[in-house]
Amino acid sequence: MQAEDARSAAAEVGLDIEVLYAENNPVIQIQQLYPVIHAPEDRRPSVVLVQTVAGEGLERLARAAVRTGIGWILINRRVPYIDDLRRQRPGLPIGMIGTDNLEIGRIQGRQFQVLVPGGGAILYVQGPADTSAARERLAGAEETCGKGIYLKTVEGRWTEASGEQAVSEWLRVKQFEASRPRLIGCQNDAMARGARRALEAASAKFPSLATLPVTGVDGLADGGRLHVDQGTLAGTVVTPSNTGPAIRLVAQALRGGASFPREQLLRPSSYPDLGALGTARPRARSS
Repeated sequence: MQAEDARSAAAEVGLDIEVLYAENNPVIQIQQLYPVIHAPEDRRPSVVLVQTVAGEGLERLARAAVRTGIGWILINRRVPYIDDLRRQRPGLPIGMIGTDNLEIGRIQGRQFQVLVPGGGAILYVQGPADTSAARERLAGAEETCGKGIYLKTVEGRWTEASGEQAVSEWLRVKQFEASRPRLIGCQNDAMARGARRALEAASAKFPSLATLPVTGVDGLADGGRLHVDQGTLAGTVVTPSNTGPAIRLVAQALRGGASFPREQLLRPSSYPDLGALGTARPRARSS
């Protein structure tokens, strides 16, 4: 979705764009961006927009890009070095655009309150703890849940396989027998699909796990929202694409309009809305 939105927005505002996929690998991402930033001047881009795999935001590459006159826009990553870069090169587009991750966590917390009205334990599959998105989503969820709901946190890597592994390992050490969760909340839909798969694999031994509610975040029409409609996820949080708005702001900045903002946050929403949440039950799947 981000790639399609980027291409569409670039065509709309008359910018050329190249989209790179790092396969969720920080080494590949560095290998992709290094030659772009150090290319001869006539082949360098005006701006790099990057959703970094590493939580620190590729500071060395960012500083190298700005030294050579390339703007640096982070997608959904908060890092402290942005202020320093903006002071050094106030004329370049430098900043961050992303979804309000704290509000994502708050919406998840409200979903948990609806789905677990009597309170209790929730197994919470967090993204990499070194990323601002994962930290802020956790903080927002904890803020909203209050004392009645407590989160047992395990860490994934944003991927479906990592969500499945995190939940499978948690089940394997039988922690759930001491304090069975009433729901599994995941910080994105990919990990939520992996969590659902882990529950299905364990349901032969523990049948009640097959219908344990699972929630996620991202809410793509053919992803999280589809799984909610099919009943395999109890809910998701819809996050708007960040790349299209970022490219429109970049175009304004490059053409002498408004400067690129230091930070712009887009608002997420619950799917389904909180009033309809919890009316459908998850469906077990056999294979």
